[in-house]
Amino acid sequence: MNRLLDYFKIGPVFAYFLRVFRKPDPNAPTSANLRMMHGINRISIIMFLFCVCVMIFRACTR
Repeated sequence: MNRLLDYFKIGPVFAYFLRVFRKPDPNAPTSANLRMMHGINRISIIMFLFCVCVMIFRACTR
């Protein structure tokens, strides 16, 4: 049972969201491609959360 519960832990997901929107480390190596990738990840996370909110709203109003 514990092994099954390990697959459904969502704590690391929220930790990733916080890590993505944090200010970048100034000493970390960076390039244009890496910055674009992180920007696209931020946009996709925001779009996903917005769509989940819309789906929950639509399900509740039916």
